[in-house]
Amino acid sequence: MPHVTFIHGLSNKPAADILHQVWRRALAKGSGGLDLGAKGVTTRMVYWADILYPEPDPNVADYESVSEGTPQEVDAGGDAGMPIGINDKEKEFIRAMRAQDTTMTDAEIAKAGDQGSTDKNATKLERIPLPWWIKKKVMEAKVRDAYLYLFNKEFTPRPGATYKVQDHIRKLFIDALKAAPASGPHVVVSHSMGTIIAYDCLKRVPGCPAIDGLMTLGSPLGIDEVQDCLEPEWTRENGYPTPLIKSQWVNVYDHLDVVCGADPIIANDFCDGDMERIQDVSVTNEGAWRHSIVKYFARDEVRNALRKALGL
Repeated sequence: MPHVTFIHGLSNKPAADILHQVWRRALAKGSGGLDLGAKGVTTRMVYWADILYPEPDPNVADYESVSEGTPQEVDAGGDAGMPIGINDKEKEFIRAMRAQDTTMTDAEIAKAGDQGSTDKNATKLERIPLPWWIKKKVMEAKVRDAYLYLFNKEFTPRPGATYKVQDHIRKLFIDALKAAPASGPHVVVSHSMGTIIAYDCLKRVPGCPAIDGLMTLGSPLGIDEVQDCLEPEWTRENGYPTPLIKSQWVNVYDHLDVVCGADPIIANDFCDGDMERIQDVSVTNEGAWRHSIVKYFARDEVRNALRKALGL
């Protein structure tokens, strides 16, 4: 029996079961849709938003919309807040990640208007024609979520619940892989920050189960600061998680997706010896905000790659 393990990306999300159905509906929507249930494909969502956010976002419709009118529609829900860091390594990670998104000071951001910059030297986030109060939320969620996970920080999202973030999310992901049907094929479909989690487990956690295929959508794995946190297990020459991906790793990106950073093409960063094994696939999403999972799932390139990986 074919099976897909989903893992979501940055910022707050609707409740686990609801988000799971949003993803399935997004894949099935339209004339070229892929209805996994109708094809006999079972699915499971690795849900980790509750480890970093106090309660699920109730604005479910926003996550299925492409209107880009609210923070939820641009992966900015949850009011994450920029972290500070407790040592030089952590502070430099935060500074460098923030610099990926903007050269503006907090004061300049507070005064910024609703339109993106026309300066050719501006960052991709600065050029996006969205209000800066939304873009600031995107930046803060991206940096905060990555920081808490990659540095395995202890975090309390609500009274009475404290987690070692990386340890706990790793367990969620690995338990989901262990629970997948053995008949296969088993494909992991990851988005955004979820691609870091999936890769981290497959490459760096002893005893992680093997999978048949991996799909990364809008992945920040090409960012140098992220890669530095994956050492020593990751190296550019031997970054591919052999033998835990039995078949194919497909990385799908939009050049204007700011979460991918300056390097959305990752085959040359995760080699298997001297061999580039990742299939990098470029797509063009719609609108100003290109990172949305709903937009990625609407692309034929994504649906056809998943069909192939599942043997449909």
